[in-house]
Order: sequence, then C-alpha cells, then structure tokens
Amino acid sequence: MATQKLYAGAKLREQRLKLGQTQKLFAERLGVSLPYLNQMENNNRPVSTTVVLALAREFGMDVTELSAGDGERLVSDMQELLADPLFEGDMPPVADIRLAASNAPSLARAFIKLHQSYRQAHERLASLDEALGREDARATPSPWEEVRDFFHYCDNYIDAVDRAAERFATRDAGPIRARAIDALAEAGVSVSFTDMDSLRLFDPETQVLHISSRATSQTQTFQILLQVALRRQDPLLEATLDLARFHSPAARQIAKMGLANYFAGAALLPYGAFLAQAQSYRHDLEALSQHFGASIEQIAHRLSTLQRPGAKGLPFFFVRVDQAGTITKRHSATRLQFARFGGACPLWNVHRAFETPGSFLRQLAETPDGVRYISIARDISKSPGRFGAPVRRFAIALGCEVKHASALVYADGLDLSRDTAFEPIGISCRICTRKSCHQRAVPPLERHLVVDPDRRDILPYRVD
Repeated sequence: MATQKLYAGAKLREQRLKLGQTQKLFAERLGVSLPYLNQMENNNRPVSTTVVLALAREFGMDVTELSAGDGERLVSDMQELLADPLFEGDMPPVADIRLAASNAPSLARAFIKLHQSYRQAHERLASLDEALGREDARATPSPWEEVRDFFHYCDNYIDAVDRAAERFATRDAGPIRARAIDALAEAGVSVSFTDMDSLRLFDPETQVLHISSRATSQTQTFQILLQVALRRQDPLLEATLDLARFHSPAARQIAKMGLANYFAGAALLPYGAFLAQAQSYRHDLEALSQHFGASIEQIAHRLSTLQRPGAKGLPFFFVRVDQAGTITKRHSATRLQFARFGGACPLWNVHRAFETPGSFLRQLAETPDGVRYISIARDISKSPGRFGAPVRRFAIALGCEVKHASALVYADGLDLSRDTAFEPIGISCRICTRKSCHQRAVPPLERHLVVDPDRRDILPYRVD
C-alpha cells in the first residue's frame, strides 16, 4: 500500500462511525491531527502508511478492506443505469462517476434506487390496463432484484452464516451427509429418498423430508443441508434478515431461502478447509469436486465467496448463464462487474461452453479498461433424471485477473506475455467504449456516431 496512493475516505469514516468515536478521539488513536483525519475522510489526502498500520494495531482492522468493497460495483451499476436513453447526451465522464462512488457511496446507492423506481414505474405504465385499480400498482422494488442486490453488496459473503456452517461441518467427524441426517433426526425430522420430480419436499405434518432419488448425490446432500439450515439455524437466519430490512415480505422470504442455500454450500465446503485445499490443488475444480463430493458449480460458486476478512481467497468472478445468454447467477470479487440487466458479452467463452459439454474452455481476455483476466467456462446442464423430462441447460464461467495466474492450474501452458492472446470482451454494449466490435448489438451512448451512406462495414455506423 505504501507504493501507491490509497484514497479510502468513505471506508475510514465508516470504520470510525462503527466504533462510535468522534473525529477527535479517532485521530488521537491513529496518531494524526484532527485536520489531517478530516482531509483523509473527505479524500482530500490519501490514507497514509502510518494510519494503515495504526488501524491494524489499535482496532485489529483487516486493512485490505480499505482497498476493497463495493466501489467498482457502484461505478459499474451507475454506468449501466446512466446508459438508459433517459440520460442520452448527459453521460458524465467515468472519472466523475468514480469520484461520486468513492466520496459519496450512500448518495450513489440512493441514485441507483431512484432509477430502479423510475424504471419499475415506467414498466407499470406500459401495462396500464393491468395496473389500473390495483393497490400494488405503485412503484416498489422487485423482491428478486432487492435480494440479488443484498448479496451483491455483501460481497456474496455473509460472515455469521458462513461461520455457523463451518462450525456445524467441523464439530464432529464423519461424512457431512450422515451428520446432516442425524441433526435433522435430533429435531424430529426423518429423511426419505423418494422417486419424484421435486428435489426436496418437506411434510410438516409427518415431519418427513423427501429427497428425490433421481438427483445426484451432491444435490441430495445439498438439499438435506438446506433443510438443516431452515430447521436448526432459523434464529440466525431471521436475525440476519432483520438487519437487512427488506421492503416486502416476498423479498424477505426469497432472501431466507438464499441464506439457507448459503448455509448449505458453506457447510458442504467449510471455509478454512476448503480454502486450504483450493490453494493446494491450485483451484482445480474437478479435483476439489472429487475431494469434497460437491458439483462443479458448487465448487466454482464457493470459490467466488472466499472473502472472509483476514483470510481471503483468490478474488474470482463467477457467472452462470442460460442458452439465451441471460445471467442467472453473478458475483465478482474482482474489478470486473457484470451488467445488472440483460445478458453477458457474447465474446466471453461462457457462451461457447454449450458447444463442448463436459469440457473446460480457457480464455485470456481484456476489458476496455485494460485489465486482463483468465477465464474458464464449462457447460453444467442439469440431467432431468428421467426420460422425457426437460433438461435445464446452463454454463458457468470462473475467472480472475491474470496477475494471479500462477495460483491457477488452468493457466499452465498459456502464453501470458503475448498481447494478441487476450481477446477483447466487454460488459454491456451501451457502456462499452470499444470503437470496433463485430458483435456490438447497440451503439455506445458516450460516443458520437457517424453514418456514411456510401460505405457499409460490419456495423452500419462508425463510432468516433
């Protein structure tokens, strides 16, 4: 940190308020003057090395949190909403957006929520014939989007739930599946493996948990652990939901299932043991899948959640898409942030994974900001379990910045020194600044378009 200027005023102020200290007292504990602290909190001065060390010494703070957080997410989200035609011609420069996200994150979040309300109201007005006379016609956040944003801005890591799952997974010896069944038995719930289409069905009258016998072993274990979370960890889940303060009962219910799923994944892949094994295997998804008895998707998703303060794993991005390119799961601990709405960039290798089921595809990619990544993609289509049942088709991508390539087995044999090895990818066409892209769907709002009636290239316009 001493080699580069670190502006983290919002984080510094947030830490002080969390401790309930005045600027004067906080400055004394950090060994700096009151004016100096004030300047750092307002990003007029960078956070000094002395302050960084004092934060760790006096308050036990994980100082990596100063340079982490939701800054890039806010920048990406604001860029995307500013690409709305509503703001056409008024797109502020990226430097201004970064300044707003850094200096006034709460205001940036309020701006994002305001646009969400506008968009939802606009959609309701488009179907006014259905909305007229209905009490729920007023603009309210979509429960699904509200929950998605909750996990998005928690860095997809819920510390209390993660630690509770780790305690459950490590307190006794033996297979996690058997211990989960025993834990349910202690609560008066028996487990039955039943030939049915549903993956999990709990009967509250008979206190029997039915698990599909057609599902894979990994899915069965996961669903049993999910029921453990709902049955044995309900007070913890409810307390976490109270802190989140969701706007609607529907959002709270969706979030509760999300937290139960989180517990199941964290118990199946306990943080400490999983992090150590991931580093030992150099993040080989197949080796980790065999070691922990989990699916490839469960392993990849868990790798993207290893953000525990003081014990962080490799910063990965993780995305799951369907055949239409719609993002159904997304998370990024890297600078790469996904579009909140719509599909992923068609130049990503995740779309090609459907063509080679069962195989890993590797891609070296570069985003418009010049950051380079290594990405792996694989088809993870779900077996229906019986003839004639529909197949759920998905593909996942997992990646990190190329500077971490030595810790990734999938980087072996790739020529990272050759510039032409990195394919240009983007986030969303409306905010992508690339002047030439053969897959561009819509023009970028920040650029001036030139239409030449005497010339037709790949695109019907030129971007200046």
